[in-house]
Amino acid sequence: VEFAAKKRLSTMFTNRDYVMAGGLMSYAPNFSEMFRHAAQYVDKILKGANPADLPIEQPTKFELVINLKTAKALGLTIPQSLLLRADQVIE
Repeated sequence: VEFAAKKRLSTMFTNRDYVMAGGLMSYAPNFSEMFRHAAQYVDKILKGANPADLPIEQPTKFELVINLKTAKALGLTIPQSLLLRADQVIE
C-alpha cells in the first residue's frame, strides 16, 4: 500500500484490510462467511461425514470497499453509480 501511494498507483485488493490501510478499493468474498462455512465442513467431517460426499461451495457474498481519501489523493473521481454499489465507502 505504501509503495503504491508513493508511486501514485491506483490499487485493487482482495482484502478490505488493505483498503483500510490506504489502498484504493477491494472486491472480494466475505472472508468471515467463508471461514464460517469451512468450520461447518470441519464439524461435519469430525462427526463422520465423508469429505468426498460434501458439495463444493463457492463464495456467494462479495464486498466492494472504496477509499475516497485515496481516490482524492490520486486525483481520481469514483462514479456515483459505483459508490452506491459499494458495501463500504471510507471517507
